[in-house]
This record gives sequence, structure tokens and C-alpha cells, in this order.
Amino acid sequence: MKRTTFANWPCTVARTVDLIGDWWTPLILRESFYGAKRFDEFERTLGLSRNVLTQRLNRLVEENLLERVRYRERPPRYEYHLTAQGRDFFPVIAAMMRWGDRWLAPEAGPPVILHHNTCAHDTHAEVVCAHCREPLAHADVSVRLGPGFPARHRESALATGRFDDPDRAGVPSA
Repeated sequence: MKRTTFANWPCTVARTVDLIGDWWTPLILRESFYGAKRFDEFERTLGLSRNVLTQRLNRLVEENLLERVRYRERPPRYEYHLTAQGRDFFPVIAAMMRWGDRWLAPEAGPPVILHHNTCAHDTHAEVVCAHCREPLAHADVSVRLGPGFPARHRESALATGRFDDPDRAGVPSA
């Protein structure tokens, strides 16, 4: 069955899911953050088939989250290094860890702990407001249409009542 693509949807969540929304891709990125670089490391730690791993690594290279770096000429061998775009995905993985640690961890506790080397403390992800630095909670956030939302869908999106009208300076439409 061919899966639906979200690559052109006017929603960055949908576009992100289109890129990393299979079982293996977030785990490959997780392993990259843990330090895996070589094909056999990914294969050994994840236990997935070579063809699936090859497909996922190729996609991550195509989408510029990983880059292939040759480390041996004969025979040619490559490592997979996180790009700036790939490194920028770390907060997403950290947020998934935080949620999983809260709701899915075994009774003994989280299986992996993040340690912030800068301050020498164990830590976890917190999503905060980029302006005031207060934690973001669903109840404290509203959404409005941004400049990238397609004009042809604007009126129908506003009619749902789910989005604030950007022309009304944060006053909820409805």
C-alpha cells in the first residue's frame, strides 16, 4: 500500500512526520545523537534489515539531516555525520525522551539520562517560550495562521475557529 505524502501540506508538523514518521528514522537519529556513525553500528544497535537501514540512511542524507563522509578509499567506506539540520533535531528527540520517561519508563526509572555537560547536572527537555522562558503548556498557547499558510485555504481555516486571525492581533476568531 502506497502511503500518503504530507510533504506539501501547509503544516510543518505534517511535513516533519512525512520525513521522520516511520518507526526507524527517529531511532537512527537517536543513535546518531548517541554517537553511532557507521552502517554496522546502526545495524547492530537497531537490529533492522540492511535494505531498510540503507533506505532510511539515504533519505536522511537526501534531506540533509546526515551527510556521508568517506573514511576509507579501498574499499570505499562511509560514516554518517549529523549536519547542522540534523543536530537541530536533537530537541525533538529530547522531548520524546522526556514524554516517554514520564509516561512509559519502567518502574526502575528512565533507561537513559541526559547529562548537561555545561552545568554538570542531569537534565531533561523543557519546552519554553522563546520570549519569556516560561514553560509552554497547551492551555496557555493559542495558534494563528502564519505567513506561509496558503492564501487559498485561509478563510476555510479561520472558519473552523481553531486559529486566531493574524489580522486581529491575537484576538481569537469565533
